[in-house]
Amino acid sequence: MLSPLSLLRLSLTCLALAFLPASACELRVRWNPDPPYSMRDGQGHLIGMQTELVERTLERMQCRAVWVELPWARALVELQAGRLDLLPGALRRPEREAYAHWVEQHIAVANRLFVRAGREADFASATRLKEAWRQGLKLGVQIGVVYGPDYAELLADPAFRATLTQASARRSLWQMLEIGRVDGVLASEATARWELGELGLAGRIVPTSVVVPHEPAQLMFSRRSVDAALVQRYREASEALERDGTQASIVRRYLGD
Repeated sequence: MLSPLSLLRLSLTCLALAFLPASACELRVRWNPDPPYSMRDGQGHLIGMQTELVERTLERMQCRAVWVELPWARALVELQAGRLDLLPGALRRPEREAYAHWVEQHIAVANRLFVRAGREADFASATRLKEAWRQGLKLGVQIGVVYGPDYAELLADPAFRATLTQASARRSLWQMLEIGRVDGVLASEATARWELGELGLAGRIVPTSVVVPHEPAQLMFSRRSVDAALVQRYREASEALERDGTQASIVRRYLGD
């Protein structure tokens, strides 16, 4: 549940989106606190692996990003309406084809099930979410996020959906896990390392052997506001970053070797 202040900020952001013109060299790009992909440094500057990759790609096109802070579910709505141009970190799904162009990004980080320390042995025999899930197991997930094919398949089961606790901010889920309101949280391994360290929970919340089979996230471009030619230019610039080693250098800086 968003606080009144958060709702006000979100309303103002959406109002700004409605009146912000997008030009061929200026794209409205979603971000949200999601280390190490996107975050603010001590001086308040926007940094992160995904942030740098988008900015470096746009620079090669002689374009720039206008960063818009939005929760994931709201970002999908804004992209569909054409009030947001670019949404990084999305999984390609049939229902999204009608309103999005896609650009592949060949970076994959596994999603994993995290639990309170001492409970990981309960899942020692499971390596897939379908094997680990059981009636009554309360899972914490982010609103609107699809964690991979196994997760998408389980969503078709009403019993599974009934056990989900959803939140817009993953930090809320870590806190729920710590106090026992949920039994496990699904999260990217890279993000979990950053956030649990920052929250002082690194020794109290631990990964299990349960990995959610994943696919590389892609970038979504709004069909309403971005034409196919610009998407192709972005694709070519992104491929150039991969060929010359720029992408690998940025990824190593945030994820290690």
